[in-house]
Amino acid sequence: MGRLGVKQLILTNAAGGVNTTFSQGALMVIDDHINLTGQNPLTGANDDRFGPRFPDMSAVYSSRLRALADEAARAGGIALSHGVYAALLGPSYETPAEIRYLRAIGADAVGMSTVPEAIVARHMGVEVLGLSCITNAAAGVLPQPLNHDEVMEVARRVRDAFAALLEGIIGRV
Repeated sequence: MGRLGVKQLILTNAAGGVNTTFSQGALMVIDDHINLTGQNPLTGANDDRFGPRFPDMSAVYSSRLRALADEAARAGGIALSHGVYAALLGPSYETPAEIRYLRAIGADAVGMSTVPEAIVARHMGVEVLGLSCITNAAAGVLPQPLNHDEVMEVARRVRDAFAALLEGIIGRV
């Protein structure tokens, strides 16, 4: 997309809530991430047309786009939180011990996507905004097991608010 001229990218995901103050359906702006996938999409020979060999990742998620998300949320009356997204490889959900570890190292949400795409986009100089829909409490937060059908149901329940937030952001970009 960067080679096609894309200058801004909005990445979205469904995530588990590590932060116990997040309720199901909460929307979260990603302020930063922790890559625990054990993989980096930039591994291997670097193609200088895409960016430098060792790109800076100190500001993966654009402060300008995060501010626009806050403006859009306020204007639309949409509750919006901020936090750190942790990426794990999956495809299994995390264990309760992994969630306790993630909480201890500062993660607010956890999922299996977004981080590789954000890394590649920043490598190419694309401005990135990340948005998570907290579809479930992460493993061990509640006494019941995780259920993918429940994740999908929560995503369906908040889709209109999520779509309104995206429309508000896009209208401001």
